[in-house]
Amino acid sequence: MQLEAEIKKTIRDIPDYPKPGVVFKDISPLLASPRLVDQMLNEQVRYWAGKNIDAVAAIEARGFIFGSLLAHALKCPFIPVRKSGKLPYKTMSQDYSLEYGKASIEMHIDSIEKEWNVLVHDDLLATGGTAIAAGNLVQKLGGKVIGFSFLVNLSFLPGEKNLKEKFSTDIFYLAEY
Repeated sequence: MQLEAEIKKTIRDIPDYPKPGVVFKDISPLLASPRLVDQMLNEQVRYWAGKNIDAVAAIEARGFIFGSLLAHALKCPFIPVRKSGKLPYKTMSQDYSLEYGKASIEMHIDSIEKEWNVLVHDDLLATGGTAIAAGNLVQKLGGKVIGFSFLVNLSFLPGEKNLKEKFSTDIFYLAEY
């Protein structure tokens, strides 16, 4: 079975979560299959290998799962991007809008070296608000956003368009709705 079709078949839809009208794409069933996790990671590594990535910045919480695996496979540092108040050291923060509210994320101020090429990873691309905020943090800390990686793109929402307008960079995902 083609990888995208298997991902779509395996993801669980949760209607009206976290609020009425939203259909949450639950990746938990993907994680229950080591074979599928290997296939998804291999496809991501195949795409990003050789693109001069110095670090992977992954967004809390589901983005950490594949973000850390991807950083390990690409043999580069993993940088956690967390909700405000969760990181123990000095941080820089960035506010952003979600498709269903507002929030803020943070990174440690020493997490990126100047001019590093940083790949931003999250599980799902919707409006792009979180990814744009993470990209802004990467730039504020002196890095360059080399691309964005996702498991899923909700193409009926403007996330990909918003990322291209803001960063005009490489955007990769394994499945599209």
